[in-house]
Amino acid sequence: MSDIRTDFVVWFRAASPYLHAHRDRTFVVCLGGEALASPGFPHLIHDLALLDALGIRLVLVHGARPQIEARLKARGAAMRYEDGVRVTDAIALECVREAVGSVRVEIEALLSQGVTNSPMEGARIRVASGNFVTARPYGIRNGVDFGHTGEVRRVDTDAIQRRLGDGDLVLVPALGYSPTGEVFNLNADEVATAVAIALGADKLVFLHEGEPIADEDGQVIGELTPEGAERLATRLGRLPDDLVCALEATAAGVPRAHLVPRAVDGGLLIELFTRDGIGTLVAARPFDDLRQATIDDIPGILQIIAPLEDDGTLVRRSREKLELEIGHFHVLVRDRAIIGCVALYPWPEAGLAEIACLAVHPDYQRRGKATLMFEHLLAHARSMHLTAVFILTTRTSHWFLERGFREVALDRLPLMRQSLYNFCRNARVLLLELSPRDTPAA
Repeated sequence: MSDIRTDFVVWFRAASPYLHAHRDRTFVVCLGGEALASPGFPHLIHDLALLDALGIRLVLVHGARPQIEARLKARGAAMRYEDGVRVTDAIALECVREAVGSVRVEIEALLSQGVTNSPMEGARIRVASGNFVTARPYGIRNGVDFGHTGEVRRVDTDAIQRRLGDGDLVLVPALGYSPTGEVFNLNADEVATAVAIALGADKLVFLHEGEPIADEDGQVIGELTPEGAERLATRLGRLPDDLVCALEATAAGVPRAHLVPRAVDGGLLIELFTRDGIGTLVAARPFDDLRQATIDDIPGILQIIAPLEDDGTLVRRSREKLELEIGHFHVLVRDRAIIGCVALYPWPEAGLAEIACLAVHPDYQRRGKATLMFEHLLAHARSMHLTAVFILTTRTSHWFLERGFREVALDRLPLMRQSLYNFCRNARVLLLELSPRDTPAA
């Protein structure tokens, strides 16, 4: 089999857990008018059609800023902003109506394709749009009348859910309507956020324009929590609008929000069907879950430790032994996949505990995962009122020495543990004293 075919099979199998996990889930996807003006927009439509075909319930929220501004320019006018908020006068509202209507028709037309030998062949996507958003005027603020600019008042979740239940893709423009029949110009990011919160969506996805969300070294920040966002805001001074909305959505109960670089062809698929994605995942709590292991985790633990057992770094453990000792193990889980494990065997009569089987999946090494698990176990040992932890190692002594361990004689260990020592392995015994001030009082 060729490399291309092999890569495809490997990728498709790796994506299969996400195919199962995403089916029948509700995703709200927000894109700006810039996406429609790009040459790659048909490919994005193909990707959205694929999500629909995979059984994902899609709500697509779209903006139309470039299209609105083009119409204003043609009339010799311009969109006015005050404190970063658009002022929509009567002329601007006419342009908004024209642009939003045009964008909606273009999206519907592309989603209606079904040409033979194309990605849309056999798609048959039904698109539902309507007055799903009730809005109120932004009003007069600091003496400025924002005219027909509005903000979301209510989302008709029942109507949207009915369309989704019928298998439709729901299209929501950045427009809102009042009970008195007025039309308001809304912010697409804010509409998407309100819709996701109201629906209790499983994901909110922003197709991010401009520079990616990056750290001080220019590397994309793959995961962001509220604490991380505070540090980012301190460094940047102001967060991107879609990131602010993503944080608002996750704080209100949306499990995950994603900022996906819109300019990357296939970025949406990479983000949703690979473990690490391509953009920035926003969640109310850390993405990785470090927890007590259970019997169900044994296959994942065996997969992680097998290569290290084969090369002699770790002592070989049978499935039966793992089942007996599973209560000592902790696992690091990412998106339901175990990417690391470690065990803590206490010897309370000696005030000691042994750290064992510290292992990280090769794809996640040198990312601080081992340190995360190590520090977790130290905290666990302190909570048990232990005075020191030790490890027996043949290959990784430098890693532990850098973290304050020191080499000790075998007789420093409890007698029972000394009797289990394998002299053929000739492992070094390293010990770390736990500071009394860090040990909880009894």
